[in-house]
Amino acid sequence: MKLVLSSNCIPSLPLSTSSPRFRASKFNPLLAFPVTRSIRVPETHRRFSTKKRKILCFRHEESSSGTPNPESIEGVLHEELEKVGVEKPNVDKRNWVSTLGEIVCEMFRVIGKPWTVPWTAETILQVTLLWTVSFWFVGSWMIPFGAHIIGFSKESLTYRGQALFSLLTDVTEGLAGILILHRCLSRFRPLPSDWFRFSLRGNWIFDVVLGCLMFPLVNRLSQFNLNLLPVLPSTPVTLSSVEQSIVARDPIAMALYALVLVVCAPLWEEIVFRGFLLPSLTKYMPVWCSILVSSMGFALAHFNVQRMLPLIFLGVVMGLTYARSRNLLPSILLHSLWNGFVFLDLMK
Repeated sequence: MKLVLSSNCIPSLPLSTSSPRFRASKFNPLLAFPVTRSIRVPETHRRFSTKKRKILCFRHEESSSGTPNPESIEGVLHEELEKVGVEKPNVDKRNWVSTLGEIVCEMFRVIGKPWTVPWTAETILQVTLLWTVSFWFVGSWMIPFGAHIIGFSKESLTYRGQALFSLLTDVTEGLAGILILHRCLSRFRPLPSDWFRFSLRGNWIFDVVLGCLMFPLVNRLSQFNLNLLPVLPSTPVTLSSVEQSIVARDPIAMALYALVLVVCAPLWEEIVFRGFLLPSLTKYMPVWCSILVSSMGFALAHFNVQRMLPLIFLGVVMGLTYARSRNLLPSILLHSLWNGFVFLDLMK
């Protein structure tokens, strides 16, 4: 079988073996064929590939170029509305939580930071128990027993004598409490600078004025507490020595009682409850919780269930004042103003 090459396919080339340029090993059959840059693709295959490529890559374009389907549009809108309905409460909840967090952080910033407490809970419990025992022992046993040895009792004294007896008892109780603090905390000296600080400097006058604006609310709480826990009808109604001196209009006795209520009691009570107990508790609980717990202890120390709620609220007000200012003078002044307000109210 002979292979015949058409001259239309292969151009005629001189194939003389005698030519020196001819090398059989270097002959490349591809060079003998004309190379074109375009490849001819059948029309049917081109239409099919174009259509397929358009379906795969430009499906959204093809669907948008045609007539829109109302059902598909309605379905898309329904899905979007459902997404908005689900996500909107979550967004509102996140916004509400973040806002509440900012408010709490701002409140904590206003209240102040915890104190640096060098002692442990054992010292806190020791001071509290010793102060409670000394308060009860001095007021109920030591002073009355001393008066009995001298030869008189409080009931046998005049209004002025009873007022002087109350002043002596209160001063002794306060000195005993301060002596206990000094003795128990002596091994931790020197104390940090913000402990038991008295200073006229600082912007604490605004806090005192703001605390005074709370006095009507304290008075309302007092009435509410009295209605909640009224005095039993069987309980005999007796006037205190302060009220008896006011009724008698004895100026000396009233002045002595005013000294007890406005100067002595606020001084040592604030040193114990706001100066020691409140900062000590911040080692184990937040500042706001320490203010509340110390205020409850302050109310319990008055041994009056009918005045529990107003005394707790008053302790919170004075605790906030002390926590903000780190200064005992504003809380003592606020305490004195409240006692003075009560004393003037009794004089009506």
